[in-house]
Amino acid sequence: MSDTANSLFDLTLEDARARHRELVRDINRHDRLYHAEDNPEISDADYDVLRRELEQIETRYPALVSDDSPTRKVGTAPAAGFRKVRHSVPMLSLSNVFSEGELTDFIARVRRFLSLEDEACIAIAAEPKIDGLSCSLRYENRTLVMAATRGDGSEGEDITANIRTIADVPQTLPAAAPDILEVRGEIYMRRDDFAALNARQLAAGKPAFANPRNAAAGSVRQLDPSVTAQRPLHFFGYALGESSRPLADTQWEIRQELASYGFAEAEPAALCESAAALMAYYHKVLVDRPDLPYEIDGVVYKVNRRDWQERLGFVSRAPRWATAHKFPAERAVTVLKDIEIQVGRTGALTPVARLEPITVGGVVVSNATLHNEDEIRRKDIRVGDHVVIQRAGDVIPQVIDVLVDKRTGAEKPYIFPDHCPVCGSQAMREEGEAVRRCTGGLVCEAQAIERLKHFVSRNAFDIEGLGDKIIQLFWEKELIRQPADIFHLEERSRTLTPPIAEWEGWGEKSAENLFRSINARRRIAFNRFIYALGIRQIGEATAKKLAGIYGDLDGLTAQMDAAQDRDSDAYQDLLAIEDIGPRVADDLLGFFAEDHNRAVLRDLSAQLDITPYAVPVASGSPVAGKSVVFTGTLVTMGRAEAKARAEALGAKVSGSVSGKTDYVVAGADAGSKLKKAQELGVTILNEEEWRDLAGL
Repeated sequence: MSDTANSLFDLTLEDARARHRELVRDINRHDRLYHAEDNPEISDADYDVLRRELEQIETRYPALVSDDSPTRKVGTAPAAGFRKVRHSVPMLSLSNVFSEGELTDFIARVRRFLSLEDEACIAIAAEPKIDGLSCSLRYENRTLVMAATRGDGSEGEDITANIRTIADVPQTLPAAAPDILEVRGEIYMRRDDFAALNARQLAAGKPAFANPRNAAAGSVRQLDPSVTAQRPLHFFGYALGESSRPLADTQWEIRQELASYGFAEAEPAALCESAAALMAYYHKVLVDRPDLPYEIDGVVYKVNRRDWQERLGFVSRAPRWATAHKFPAERAVTVLKDIEIQVGRTGALTPVARLEPITVGGVVVSNATLHNEDEIRRKDIRVGDHVVIQRAGDVIPQVIDVLVDKRTGAEKPYIFPDHCPVCGSQAMREEGEAVRRCTGGLVCEAQAIERLKHFVSRNAFDIEGLGDKIIQLFWEKELIRQPADIFHLEERSRTLTPPIAEWEGWGEKSAENLFRSINARRRIAFNRFIYALGIRQIGEATAKKLAGIYGDLDGLTAQMDAAQDRDSDAYQDLLAIEDIGPRVADDLLGFFAEDHNRAVLRDLSAQLDITPYAVPVASGSPVAGKSVVFTGTLVTMGRAEAKARAEALGAKVSGSVSGKTDYVVAGADAGSKLKKAQELGVTILNEEEWRDLAGL
């Protein structure tokens, strides 16, 4: 078991909750840098350490699975400058495994989901995981008509003109191909081509690319296709999106079929029938990795039978029938020179280690996250210690261990502050909490600025041109102190001497562009508005649920007022919402109980057109939009498969029964949920009745 996994058993629920929030924030930021900006600040291996820790926390503490967690989404929003393309079939990411035990668990989950006997063979196709840019190619009548990046999984960027310049991409398919076929794969750059490209860049006085993946992604995202044409790009096809007819019965046959159409396939590949065979393949590829002509960061396993793939379906961001076995991250030893405190938008005091700069995996690092005061105490981290670091974190690595045997006696234990280093307010740690928080609220400059940064962030108001540095600048100029100030900025700028357009680094055009971006966001969907408020533990998915249930700001405000009474129906209705437990409810109700927050809402309402959130509902199914609870043992499928198939039909699957539940599907040995459904008069179906109703 890993050090991180072991440490999880030492965490209380509240410790885990605090660390979970940190990881969600950091990974979301790195997703944006990687997918949308082609400018990652950590390596894939380091990123995997972060995501791995998040997945371990969510596995051990399922109640912490937050709605803005990276485990529930893919990539990030498409970049500006390209036409947006909606994928006919979502382009999802992959889950990860890091050990033989986890691989065995993956196979066991597949077996349980499909209700297979222990001796049943599960053949799995294995191939290298290329470190490139995901792309979908759409062919109609066997002619390439569209190429798109993955984007956020639902919507990507139209890069058709650029993709036509890649020799590996067939412009037409043979007569045997389906009328409609989407081929998913990876755009990449070979090692030797990358080295030659960087040599040309340096000779021309231009900066070198950091790695082949960045070079490939940057080349594809050129607005001028002639620039892309000059770059040595290649394409591997390895999966399917929409297809007008089945291409093959197995994943292995799909590889062969795509090869016959002219697509290059990543090698070496193997068809394996056991975990032992897969591990042998993994170790072979790991050994051969330095000699491969392209960069890889692991291998990919896919259940071979397509009918099983269809039954297994998907979780929020990944298929159940596939996973990536990632290669290990890199570590190094350096000296911890000092510990400093950063204050976040919720007041959390986060310790950061300042390190003697050291190169890890080709990148010089000088900072490391220390998470919280308990982490410092548990590992007995002292200023002056030699520490083992692993590149993971928000632009910084993670301190994994302390080399106690290298201590000289000059090392100094760190005393965690009990007052905020920014505003001087008392820093309190609530009972059961791992994080110490500044009590200054919006009086604390650090919190106020971080909340403003969140308000304008990509998944909130997404105001282009109003980034972190500009927010900081306007704060210092006392132009923006509250979110509503953003929408008064253009008006206020007319009274400034000199006006913003005449500030250093600005101009008439840049000021006009900023005001245009702000005005374009005066109309916003209710769910994005809720998320932008930065309420603790209210992520994107929870914001969508609140917006869909309460309708508009007046409705939400009225119900939050009513729910302040913990004995009220309004409070019980709030707790009945999936993923909202007492602690999340407390944070939400606490926000609405504060007068200054209500003032912020009033000011924003006067400036904005907040539109209702359109809840997506699958059409054509009698259970679409219905609330369903499964209880007891099902016979024809496992509970997980039943839930997945119900959600695919548009049903809302809940874990608890309430007066708003439409159906309770009761299998053998159903207990308290069945009893409550009977008491409330909820429609109860047996498994056969449910299948008939849902058309399964």
